Amino acid sequence: QVQLVESGGGLVQPGGSLRLSCAASGVIRSLSTMGWYRQAPGKQRELVAAIASGGGTNYADSVKGRFTISRDNGKNTVYLQMNSLKPDDTAVYYCNADVRLTSATLQNYWGRGTQVTVSS
Repeated sequence: QVQLVESGGGLVQPGGSLRLSCAASGVIRSLSTMGWYRQAPGKQRELVAAIASGGGTNYADSVKGRFTISRDNGKNTVYLQMNSLKPDDTAVYYCNADVRLTSATLQNYWGRGTQVTVSS
């Protein structure tokens, strides 16, 4: 079984920074695309940022220039550095990963989420 465990959420003032981490554990052959999504109260879950195994990245327009996604393949971990945080960034942030379990099997997994609250 594969688990994704997020950490690093919390309460921060507008303009502040947080760094989220997501570590994948279990029987993993390799990790393909990894990403961060978020869901605010009353809203749909949306993609924040994604990073391919080769390092290519994709960001939501709302976070471009403020958030940076990165990964450490040796540690099976993806990070999200969030700077210049705004109240609109308040949400539960979820880690997502495409995990190659065998040469023929690619399966998608979600973490349980970590709360980020931006408020003065």
